[in-house]
Amino acid sequence: MKVALVNTQTPGGALVACQRLGHALQKHGVEVSPVIIKASRWNFLWERFCIWVANCFSRKNLFAVSIANTGTDISKLPAIQEADLIHLHWINQGGLSLHNIQQLQALGKPVVWTMHDMWPFTGICHYAYECTNYSKECGQCHLLRCSSDRDLSYRTHKIKQETYSSIHFAAVSRWLQKKAEKSPLVHSVVTISNVLDTSVFEIQDKQEARRYFALPQDKKIILMVAGKLNDPIKGFNYLREALSHIDNKDEVCLCLFGNIKKAPDFLENIPVQVVLMHPLSDTSDLAKLYAAADVTVVPSLYETFGQTLSESLACGTPIVSFDNSGQTDIIVHKGNGYLARWKDAHDLADGIEFVLSQYFDKNKLREYAIAHFSEAVVARQYIDLYQSLLQ
Repeated sequence: MKVALVNTQTPGGALVACQRLGHALQKHGVEVSPVIIKASRWNFLWERFCIWVANCFSRKNLFAVSIANTGTDISKLPAIQEADLIHLHWINQGGLSLHNIQQLQALGKPVVWTMHDMWPFTGICHYAYECTNYSKECGQCHLLRCSSDRDLSYRTHKIKQETYSSIHFAAVSRWLQKKAEKSPLVHSVVTISNVLDTSVFEIQDKQEARRYFALPQDKKIILMVAGKLNDPIKGFNYLREALSHIDNKDEVCLCLFGNIKKAPDFLENIPVQVVLMHPLSDTSDLAKLYAAADVTVVPSLYETFGQTLSESLACGTPIVSFDNSGQTDIIVHKGNGYLARWKDAHDLADGIEFVLSQYFDKNKLREYAIAHFSEAVVARQYIDLYQSLLQ
């Protein structure tokens, strides 16, 4: 079986998930051809320009939406031509246009599309938040300055309806699958989690890990990991407020790993000791950071899956997040962590204090992660899906 895995060459969780899946499939006998699209700067800028013009020259939410009006024709690449099946992942920001997706479907091969956000089944947004317009045909988009019944979201939704003909969707969480099933764009969808590399993310000695990073040995360490810490969707303000409600603040240290862009006051008014980690050399250092923590907190408003949570469990560290989206596939409430009420900083604080006050067996946390997200488990699920489509 030959499978082409397609993803835009942009840093982020989707590319990591795609690469990890490729390695897992190869270990289980699948011939994998990675097709990582390096989108031209022209494609990227032209899409943003068209969005800017259609939105009455407003830059607000310019990167919260995509229209896939430009991309790269990969249908003639040997990796695509020789594949038995084409597997799309994240294709935005000039990777593939909707026309390019039509070209791939025209080859007559099964096309699987793993959704790493909501964009494949909405008009233009990557996260719909509380909006449900995508369940009809979009329009009146809350992310657009110039919204109307037939705005950019409506027009792009129509193009997607005309484009999708034979795509089999995979959601990385049950929450995302339920959302996708409400969209008229999706007719076939299953849930298959992201792959977890349990050979890298493993249990390590906590004191040694703290010495490695020069973290305090005598405090409870709360860890937050995010690509962009000050992205509103990552919910840091809820964690900041939650920390103001916990007891014994002088016994706690907040460890942050991720980028902070254009927010010079981001680290102000945090009521506990804060350590901002410098860039890490590789994923083995990230695993060591999980091992150094007492709890990993993901205060995101939405997570399609929550790779940080599964990685933390594999390292034997319990987890806390909101009871809202993809996190619910990973956290067993008061079993391996705590699911706080959505947008409730007080309950998030209760969850942090609950985890810090309980004993969690590291081996059992890791066993849960392996049983649900390991390479063998996820690869087998995708291979079963591939075989069913090829038959």
